[in-house]
Amino acid sequence: MANTPQSKKRARQNERRFAVNKARRSRIRTYLRKVEEAIASGDQQAALTALRAAQPELMRGVTKGLVHKNTAARKMSRLSARVKAIA
Repeated sequence: MANTPQSKKRARQNERRFAVNKARRSRIRTYLRKVEEAIASGDQQAALTALRAAQPELMRGVTKGLVHKNTAARKMSRLSARVKAIA
């Protein structure tokens, strides 16, 4: 348990950051799920639209420190390859 004023403040800050990061992570997952669903439906146009919407969201996660740069690049690469394969 936090005892000093500084540790109490850090605990408050950690709670706040956790809530913000959780919301961001959830938002990224939602965008990625929309791409997955569009790929599963076989609609290339919808998948392409969803992929274009997901890309900036995923890259924003990189700049905010939620996702590693290489992880985001790998996800985008694999998704775009699957969207391309629909045709």
